[in-house]
Amino acid sequence: MPTIHLETYIKAHQQIVFDLARSIDLHQISTAHTNEKAVGGKVSGLIELGESVTWEARHFGIVQRLTSKVTEMNPPDYFVDEMVSGAFRSFKHEHIFIAKREGTLMTDIFSYVSPLGFLGIIADKLFLSAYMTKLLVIRNEAIRQHAEGECM
Repeated sequence: MPTIHLETYIKAHQQIVFDLARSIDLHQISTAHTNEKAVGGKVSGLIELGESVTWEARHFGIVQRLTSKVTEMNPPDYFVDEMVSGAFRSFKHEHIFIAKREGTLMTDIFSYVSPLGFLGIIADKLFLSAYMTKLLVIRNEAIRQHAEGECM
């Protein structure tokens, strides 16, 4: 099971970073390059424990739908979203927020299982892991910019 581990330091209060990471609206802004839209469940605002969202986006030239649900939450320190349905066999995305002296350390732990068995394992090594890492880095940069006021 591939796991992507990213750490992003953000010069903003922990609660602000926590809320921006849960924002459906900011997620759509950060994934504009894939034309990602919330099309079901919670479609705007801050997602909460037990809520789900269905995303529609174009990846690898194919329009795909994916539904994820927030399965754990301990504000403002932690939340987890997990795939309910979609292209992966499964995924779990842990979001961890640690208050630091002048900001917040935001950590993503994204674990997934690709579809297609052995072909999925090859895809992970050839391009999928790098593609997913890039999506998360772009998303984290959008969170950082909004939290630090660069987008106002």
